[in-house]
Amino acid sequence: MEVRAAVPQELAGQRPEWKKGGLKTIPCIIANEVLEKVASFGLHANMIVYLTATYHMNPAPAASVLLLWSAISNFLPIFGAFLADSWLGKFRIIAIGSFFSLIGMVLLWLTAMIPGAQPPACGAAGRCIGATPRQLVLLLGAFVVMAIGTGGVRPCSLAFGADQFDRPQSRPHAVNVRVLQTFFNWYYVSVGVSVAVSLTVIVYIQDHMGWRIGFGVPVALMAASTVLFLLGSIMYVKVKPNTSVLADLAQVAVVALKNRHIILPSDSSDAWYLKKKGSKLTVPSKNLRFLNKACVIRNPEKDLNPDGTTADPWRLCTVEQVEMLKAVVRVLPIWSTGIILAIIINPSFPVLQARTMDRHMGPHFQVPAASLVVFSVVTLTLWVAVYDRLLVAPIARLTGKPRGLGLKQRMGIGLVLSSIATAVMAITEHIRRRTAIEQGLLDRGTVHMSAMWLIPQYSLTGLAEAFNFIGQIEFYYSEFPRSMSSVGISLLSLGFGTGSLVGAVIVTAVGRLSEANGGVSWLDKNLNKGRYDYYYWMLTAMSVANVLYFVVCSQIYGEEGKNKIWEEDDETETKEMEIDMEEQQHPSKELSAIAR
Repeated sequence: MEVRAAVPQELAGQRPEWKKGGLKTIPCIIANEVLEKVASFGLHANMIVYLTATYHMNPAPAASVLLLWSAISNFLPIFGAFLADSWLGKFRIIAIGSFFSLIGMVLLWLTAMIPGAQPPACGAAGRCIGATPRQLVLLLGAFVVMAIGTGGVRPCSLAFGADQFDRPQSRPHAVNVRVLQTFFNWYYVSVGVSVAVSLTVIVYIQDHMGWRIGFGVPVALMAASTVLFLLGSIMYVKVKPNTSVLADLAQVAVVALKNRHIILPSDSSDAWYLKKKGSKLTVPSKNLRFLNKACVIRNPEKDLNPDGTTADPWRLCTVEQVEMLKAVVRVLPIWSTGIILAIIINPSFPVLQARTMDRHMGPHFQVPAASLVVFSVVTLTLWVAVYDRLLVAPIARLTGKPRGLGLKQRMGIGLVLSSIATAVMAITEHIRRRTAIEQGLLDRGTVHMSAMWLIPQYSLTGLAEAFNFIGQIEFYYSEFPRSMSSVGISLLSLGFGTGSLVGAVIVTAVGRLSEANGGVSWLDKNLNKGRYDYYYWMLTAMSVANVLYFVVCSQIYGEEGKNKIWEEDDETETKEMEIDMEEQQHPSKELSAIAR
């Protein structure tokens, strides 16, 4: 006898949509993500070499260009997320972003393919001609177009994949959570594998087969990524765009500014304020009172609809919207402490250092300079796995916290590790430079010093990322309600972008100030004449100051979760998660079957 699973009553009239999504969409979504990551990371990792060796840029201007590219690539996903949530939907944004990424990679490929699209090779006397304005326009245009593509793919890919499995109305919450968690795990595994492949295989091709093939392979991969994603169109669950939390936050800021001249009510009666139906928030909190002006009802007949909702969200907001923006403002000081770490993890200068060192492994194989970054990725991945599987439980028994270490503790440890990492960078560079001078290589040449000396600094930066950036994401998720989950990712992306922008300013300033009055720049093209160790010591001092700043911000913020805005969905989920945890401690046959 055939037994068929019952379709939920609310989905009975939507049979075609019910069949969409699920495992059959995974090949298209994961393939799109993997191929896109391999293509994009393979271009980023070795780009400092392309700019300095082919376009004859000095390291400081080249690093500034790459930092600005990174900044744009991290700012635009915020707008991409807004467009996806409120207007075009995730599928269209990913498709548009993939197309722009492909066009940008083709333009970059053309800089290597078209004769005259790049400066001529340096002469025998070592004299090099810089790029012309037209050549720079094509190169920088490729960077901008690729950044636009990143703004579409990066904020939507993970969320779109989760949409294919998120069915809270058709199965128990515990099962839905497990399915989503499994997808997230495999998603991050695929990202880790793709980054590792890009940092090794793609970089190796660029170093040994030239830029034409090295840029052509990412173009082919990105084309395949775009085609595979579009082929799965009829199978996808496409959640219709509705509203964006970012738009809600913007509305509060605009309305509060418009109402800056009004006087807040002296009493705390909820009659003065607009509350969202079903929300437990009836009056705004007393902190950041300026924002409370956004939810004050001045003229009920003009400001409200007959059902009590706002007639114009750009004239009157709800109490819940106001408290959401306050939650974001409260975390901004702690968020700002991650900017320095975003500067430190920029791999451009260590790649140039590795090119001057002995990178041989055995008599015939030479490790590409940019591939050493893979040690940072491997360290991050291994630590996350070890911490999650082996260390959380014993640490939780000691601290009494379910996550083991507190989230602010993890972020703080990450910042301390970043300070240690920059100190190790400075010491390693000092030893490398001294060795080069002792070997008579002041005017360049390969130093008889293994590039494996760079592994400790790469591992420390990977460990710092694992503690701080992952801690940041969990911190935002723990402090914000579920409806604001996208804001946490946006804040992290904004931090990377701000760090890249500040890093570009610092690199430019250091380069110009250090070569003032005819001196040799700390960031000179000849690493043996420059003083990159001084630059790293400067970053170390900034990192130590940043740790002290974090301690102050952490103390002012107070206890984690104390100021969280609880929604009905959050409370329901928390209760179900608690029940689920009890069931895991006393597993039943049903749960064992689900786990298998």
